[in-house]
Amino acid sequence: MTRRALSRGAALCAALAAALPAAAQFQAPRPSPKASVSQTIGLTDVGVSYSRPSVKGRVIWGGLVPYDKPWRTGANEATTITFSDDVTVNGQKLAAGTYSIVTFPGKTEWTVAFNKDTKLWWETEYDAAKDALRVKVAPQEAAHKETFEISFPAVGADSAQLAFHWEKVYVPVFVGTETKAKAMELAKKEVEKASAEAWRTPLRAARWAWESKASLDDAAAWADRSIAVQENWSNLSLKARILADQGKTKEAIATGEKAVQVARASAQKPDTAELEKLLAEWKAKK
Repeated sequence: MTRRALSRGAALCAALAAALPAAAQFQAPRPSPKASVSQTIGLTDVGVSYSRPSVKGRVIWGGLVPYDKPWRTGANEATTITFSDDVTVNGQKLAAGTYSIVTFPGKTEWTVAFNKDTKLWWETEYDAAKDALRVKVAPQEAAHKETFEISFPAVGADSAQLAFHWEKVYVPVFVGTETKAKAMELAKKEVEKASAEAWRTPLRAARWAWESKASLDDAAAWADRSIAVQENWSNLSLKARILADQGKTKEAIATGEKAVQVARASAQKPDTAELEKLLAEWKAKK
């Protein structure tokens, strides 16, 4: 065997020897395993990382978890929550970012704190001066939950319930988002950067602004921009509805009738029955 081969063999053995201790390391499963839950509320992403202790026949409230003392809201490392945008929690403002959730369980009232120190391990490390927000919450009696759970049991377009449930105690807080404001900002940017020949982009923005009741004025302006590029059933029928909601019945009728004419002349022959019914209603109001 050549010296070069021996050298290569020695290097390989050394590498294997170095790798073995790491490969042989044993990590026991945690009694309180890690978990995560995420939820999109409107256009805002919320993520929670925590550990899940179990009851195991123990007295939890006032026992394992003392009343009126800081609790890391789980086990092991700090429970953390991340918001991609500014939110409100129970109506109070909280800036986008990552926070640890520290709770103060009580018999009739809990305090839920969102703390800027995300590296907490022991409750003794908690510093109230680093709280970004504190809210008071009334705990509710609930069915027994053996393993601690954080969830989003109810979600809407601009709000969601964030719940803590363990043993027979259920604690809800409400997270609010500025969905309409963010969507309006995005819509404006999309329309602004759309090409002058694009009629679908302003139409989509107009439809959203009208359906969500975000802004009838913006909806009308975007519908007009779409119509200026290419008149068709989609933008004319939408503009008629916007005009009606603005109280401009005469203009709504004229635009709606034009939309029906365009539809009947088109190859696609869209269904005009709903708009024709609206036209009859608008004419009856004149």
